[in-house]
Parts: sequence; structure tokens; C-alpha cells
Amino acid sequence: MNLINDFLREAARHPERIAIIDRSGTAISYADLERRSSRLAAVFAAKGIGKGDRVLVGTFPGIGLYAGLAALWRLGAVAVFPEPAMGLAGFRHAASAAQPVALLANWKIGLLARLLPETRRIPLRLSPDALNAGSLDHCETLEPPEPALISFTSGSTGLPKAIERSHGLMRAQHMALAPLIAPGDGIETDIVAFPAFVLTCIGHGGTAVMPNWNLRRHDRTPPDAVARLAEETGATRLLAPPVVVERLLEARLPKTVKRVMTGGGPLYPDIARRFLDANPGVGLTVVYGSTEAEPVSHVHLEELSDADWDAAASGKGLPVGTPVDEVSLKFVDNEILVAGPHVNRGYLDPARDRETKRVEGQTVWHRTGDAGHLDDQGRLWLLGRHSASNEDYSAFAIETAARLWPGVSGAAFAVDPDGAPVLFLAGEAHHQELWRERLQQLGDIKLQIVGEIPMDRRHRSKPDTAKLLAHHSPRSGRT
Repeated sequence: MNLINDFLREAARHPERIAIIDRSGTAISYADLERRSSRLAAVFAAKGIGKGDRVLVGTFPGIGLYAGLAALWRLGAVAVFPEPAMGLAGFRHAASAAQPVALLANWKIGLLARLLPETRRIPLRLSPDALNAGSLDHCETLEPPEPALISFTSGSTGLPKAIERSHGLMRAQHMALAPLIAPGDGIETDIVAFPAFVLTCIGHGGTAVMPNWNLRRHDRTPPDAVARLAEETGATRLLAPPVVVERLLEARLPKTVKRVMTGGGPLYPDIARRFLDANPGVGLTVVYGSTEAEPVSHVHLEELSDADWDAAASGKGLPVGTPVDEVSLKFVDNEILVAGPHVNRGYLDPARDRETKRVEGQTVWHRTGDAGHLDDQGRLWLLGRHSASNEDYSAFAIETAARLWPGVSGAAFAVDPDGAPVLFLAGEAHHQELWRERLQQLGDIKLQIVGEIPMDRRHRSKPDTAKLLAHHSPRSGRT
């Protein structure tokens, strides 16, 4: 097998179909993308790149990146992806952790790499634009356990962990996502704000459109620009983090858009219901998963009943749907554990496995770090981070309730270093007496009013509670 076989089959089936439209508006067909990847493969092979060689990727999402990835996988090489949310620090960490033999980058990143100690010593330099007259049509035949990609966790709970994903694992993820991503009766054109999902979109024969906003600052996404991009490209779907869904409340999507899919952070009921009310006829899907396990479950929110929405608002949690067929799921002290063919079994550094892996015979369970439960219909509900949940409180229950209070613009629940629950609220501070009254009805929870709720670096959709605690706990000296 080889991960790119799905793309190659799609290229053979409909060569003239557009595969990718980059952020400049440049489009490339399946046939041309396949030809470009074969020419790049010839160049890379001539430089000595072959099966098992690790190649650090320093190329921004676009045609060059995906042609380069296809070329590497044709040769059986392993792509090393830095964590983009970490910027330069993530780039340096990836080089240090993976020890690549080559760097695939444009000239700007290549020049920067010569100044950094971790990347300066990488032996080979590859360019996504280095095309010659030759081509390499051969595609290396690989076994499912052989590595295809090394990526990294966000590092929100410490140093990012390097994850080695095999061709078999990524193909299993590709197939688990098929019910969501694969085109139905027509051709899907997807605006894709999750770079990894581009591979799935073109592997299923769709057209992937690169976003026209800064992927490191989704919270600053200009909603009108998204709507214009959808109209110009005839986009039928949008794959983006929850904060982009919230930003889109300020714009009207064109009629071509039939569905928005989101994940990577909580989509709170107040935002979801406002989006559905403002966009009749547009479906809204939440996909639950993680870097190590994608997907775990999904739900089409427009199909929820009024009773489901009321349950979410009253503290049952956030609904994320029925677990996918491929996943095994269980709970240990309310923490969600998952296993399956598309769930990562370990990290590049085995010492990191102790943190999140639980081995039972031949089964490796991944600890998601999330608390949750199944309802009587077998649907999964999330309660928030397991570390911030107990028998009395859960993060999503408290945050969901607080976001409905007058004047609240943001909420984050955490447990401080002394084990005391605290709710951080941002908004119109003259409502704080009312907030305190409402909070007393929820339990013995400390209120901390802040100017804004900082969000995670990756998708800007999850409250950064570590930063809040560091800056506003009594131990920090600031309250």
C-alpha cells in the first residue's frame, strides 16, 4: 500500500477536475498535480531521498506543499511537520526531535534554516519548485506499519509530543472520515482551514480551497472575506475551527455553501444556535477527535432536538454525536479512552507514552484527557478537560451556563493549583453582581473577572486556562 494511492486513483478517474485552489487563486487539476508530484519525486530521488528518510517540511499550505508531500510518499520518505501554532519554536523543535536528513522549503524558509543551529546541520535541501524534464511514475509499495508522517501535539500541556503516523494509520483515518468528506451525488468544493484535511479531500475526489486568512490567527478571520472566497470558488462546504464559525455570524454565506464542519475546540450552544438561525439551509457538523485520534465521533447539530439543546444549556455537556464505527471507546473515572485502527498507538519518544497510553494485551488505549459520558441513545457528550472536572463541576457545563448570562463575552472554568474551582469571565463588568449571584447557584466557585479570555495557539478556539491561572491566581501575585 501507499498513502497516495487514493489520490492517484482519483487523478486517473477525473484528470481535468480541479484538485487545489491556493490562496492566490491559482488552480491546479488532478492531472497536473499528479505530474508535478512525479517530477518532484524524480528530483528528490536524484538527491538521494528514499524509503524511510525523514524530511522536515518548511512549506506553507498550497500547491507546492501537497505536490511535495505526494513526491515524498511516492519514494516512501517520511514527512516531518512542525506544529504551526508554535511558529519558529515549533520548527526548531521538530528538527531537533526528528533529526531529518533533508529540508523541503521555499527559499525564504531555506535561508532562515541556515541561521538556526537545529536546521543548519540538515544535510540536504529540497525545493517544492525544483522541477526538471524528468519524472518518476513509480510509487513505492509499503507495508501498513511503515511511517508516512511525523507531526506534533500543540504543546498546550508541556513540550509538544512527536507522533509517528504510519501509512496504515493515515489510511484508516482517511476511511473513517469518508462518511463526512467523500462527495455524495455531486462534486464537493471545500474551503479547508485544517491543512491535514486537504489530503483527505483530494483523496476523495473533491476540490480543496486554501483559506485567504492567517491560519495562525483564526480569531481575526475577516468574515466578509470568507464569504467572498466561498462565492468566487463556488464552495459547497467549509472546514474550519469553532472561532471561525463565530466570526461568520457577521457575514452571510452564499447559497452554494451547504455545510460547515468544525472541530479542534468546543462549539458552545449559544454560538451554534445563532449560526443555524442565521443560515437556514446550511448544516453544521461538529467533529470530535484529536491529533492522536481523528475522528472519534461527529454530530450534525441541525438534527438535535429542543430537548438536546436544553440538556446542553443545563449542564449535560456538549453533544458530539455517535462514535464512529472504527473506534472503541470506554471511560475510566469519566475520562474518555479510545482505541482503533485510526488511533495512534505511541509517540516517537516511547517515554511520552506513559502520559497518555494504557496498554491492555494487544490493545493500546489513548487517554484523550477529556471527560464525558454516553447518553441512552449511545451519543457522546463532552464535559471538558478531565483535569478540570469532578463529581461536582465540569468545565463545559459551567462555561455553557455562564455564556448565557447578561453581558458575558467569554468564559473559562479551571481548577487552580490549590484544587479550588474558579470561573474566569470577560464582558461588561457592571453585571458582575448578577454574575456572582448566578455563580452561587452553581456552587462554591470563585469568580475572577478578566479583560479577555486568552485562547489556545493552534485554533484559537479553546480557552487557555494555563495562561489564565498563571496570570490571575493568588500565587502569581495578580488577581
